[in-house]
Amino acid sequence: MFLKPLLKSKELIVYRILNSRMNLTSKDMSQYLTLQKGYEGEKDFNSLLEKLPITFLILNDLLLEKNNTFFQIDTLQIYQNTIYLFEVKNYEGDFYVEEDRWYSVATGKEIQNPLTQLSRCSSLFRRYLQDIGISNLSVKELLIFINPEFTLLQAPRNKPIILPTQLNRFISDLNSIPSQLSDFHYKLAAKINSDHVVENPYKQLPEYEYAQLKKGVICKSCYSFMSKLSNTELICRKCGFKELLEASVMRSVEEFSVLFPEIKITSKIIHEWCNINSIRTIRRILKKNMTQYYLGRYSYYTFPTQK
Repeated sequence: MFLKPLLKSKELIVYRILNSRMNLTSKDMSQYLTLQKGYEGEKDFNSLLEKLPITFLILNDLLLEKNNTFFQIDTLQIYQNTIYLFEVKNYEGDFYVEEDRWYSVATGKEIQNPLTQLSRCSSLFRRYLQDIGISNLSVKELLIFINPEFTLLQAPRNKPIILPTQLNRFISDLNSIPSQLSDFHYKLAAKINSDHVVENPYKQLPEYEYAQLKKGVICKSCYSFMSKLSNTELICRKCGFKELLEASVMRSVEEFSVLFPEIKITSKIIHEWCNINSIRTIRRILKKNMTQYYLGRYSYYTFPTQK
């Protein structure tokens, strides 16, 4: 059971929106592609776990804190007697190891040793469990290489590494683990989930301002800009994706809110942001889907759960 499903991080969402609306620097583009590739790898790993019929609990993309030190867990899997801590890597290409140092064959450059990262994370998580009084569950950490195009030459033996060619066998091994969960396990998962830090203090975002961003509605499928097909429908001329105007506008409102949470949502600014149809149409869509705070010319809207 997925108690904390895998979702795109706010950082990745911001990068995706900005990549369509401005020219990212090479550094920012590299960060965006890294985030996207990491998300895709975790998504692929989750797809494998979803096929398992046995009973376990899964929490994805956790950010926890221990002694003012933050540590991130890609996937946590809770069984009856064991907690598996997975670090998922979506590396592609050939790599090799020499004296505990990892290198890319293509570039010859050294990369960060992912086993070091895994060891740090598992150590902090064990101490976290001690602090909340959990001592009857063992913790097993594993480094998962999910991409079938990944090769690790001179791979170290007796290390907690699962290579792409070992994945199917490993999933079968997980399926054979006896597991009967009790209220204790569900309460533990709920506790871990409640301790998840929602706002990552170390997220890296590009600098941007409203005026510099290109206006329009971004395609849900390929992230190009859409154009008007009719009074009620938009189309992406690049990929052919069609969407009702109302859905497109509300998606754009959500994107605007992510980028500029401090700016009030008004019909005027959303009309400018979407750069499509009349302001009267935008106002009608906002009134239908959001909560209006009527203040004459200063009226604004919030999502139904907000105030």
